[in-house]
Amino acid sequence: MNVKTHPGPGDRAFVARLEELTGQQFSLCYQCGNCTAGCPCSFAYDMPVHKIMRLVQTGRKNEVLSCRSVWLCASCNSCSVRCPNKIDVARIMDVLRHMARQEGHAPEHAVKAFTDSFLASVEHNGRAFEMGILAGYAARTGRFWTGMDLAPKLLPKGKLSPLPHKVKNPGAIARIFERFREELGK
Repeated sequence: MNVKTHPGPGDRAFVARLEELTGQQFSLCYQCGNCTAGCPCSFAYDMPVHKIMRLVQTGRKNEVLSCRSVWLCASCNSCSVRCPNKIDVARIMDVLRHMARQEGHAPEHAVKAFTDSFLASVEHNGRAFEMGILAGYAARTGRFWTGMDLAPKLLPKGKLSPLPHKVKNPGAIARIFERFREELGK
């Protein structure tokens, strides 16, 4: 993706909303590049993390929400730990991913499909149910044979249970998803 870095008027409502949702002050970022240097996924990004931060500062909503880097972020927190201004960059990337999903930006279909399958599994079962995630991913992508070569190794070890494990308080998990939907709906 060719990113133009000229400062423009930008979408100030986007910046304000992102600051509200993340509780972070983007103006503290001075593009030192520590976030990018520490990111284990940056080799696959179309836009380095520090440039995403700059686009966020300038309100370049469509460019940020359309980049594939937001979807490839592993949320490992390396960027946040390395930030000299204590900006929780991983939190920003997470909220950007949710905003991109909400507004229909999904340049990484397979990654979004996996994320959607994972979240649906947690919402319905209270925790990750691997077989359910696999089925959801296959249904969303049409890739039914992906990873099937691993099944003979995983099944005897009990790594792919045919039934989800129960959690003690499924209502607590449901409330987390409800709060998330309410927060995005504001």
